[in-house]
Amino acid sequence: MIYFLKGKVTLKDKDTLVIDVRDVGYQVLVSHIDEYNIGDEVLIYTYNVVREDEQYLVGFSSLEEKSVFLSLIKVKGLGPKSAIGALSSTSPQEVINAIASNNVAYLKKLPGIGAKAAAQIILDLKGELTGGSKGDPTVYDEVYEALKGLGFKGAAIDRVLATINEPGASSEDILRIALNKLRK
Repeated sequence: MIYFLKGKVTLKDKDTLVIDVRDVGYQVLVSHIDEYNIGDEVLIYTYNVVREDEQYLVGFSSLEEKSVFLSLIKVKGLGPKSAIGALSSTSPQEVINAIASNNVAYLKKLPGIGAKAAAQIILDLKGELTGGSKGDPTVYDEVYEALKGLGFKGAAIDRVLATINEPGASSEDILRIALNKLRK
């Protein structure tokens, strides 16, 4: 198993890097490709995916990102490419916050994550990633219904709720934040 690669970025594609490690080029699938430039010296933590029909390395800029990735691929129906794709548009801490606060709307906005997968992520990873902190799973549902009752459209509500990650916040706190964002 390859734990990390330390070398120079020699090639950069849509979502992969080639890292030269002592004259051997390793192709690595990464989440935030924009963070890397050709010629940079990098340290990339890796995870080796071996399937019957393919084999590839997935790379991470931090151990926290790798840990969240490893947790995500344990979720039923979520593979390595979906997990790294989801991480490409957020940070590991934001994923943890969304899980801790039961924010399905935030998880649904990530690439490759639908409503069913988002709910499954929260169900499977709530205790593992958030240290066992259990928030009220109905908070965001209550806020959604309250905002809908005030005349806001469902798409606008989903968009705003997807930006709010406040573990332990009450429905009143989240409603206040959402109203401020909707009124801008």
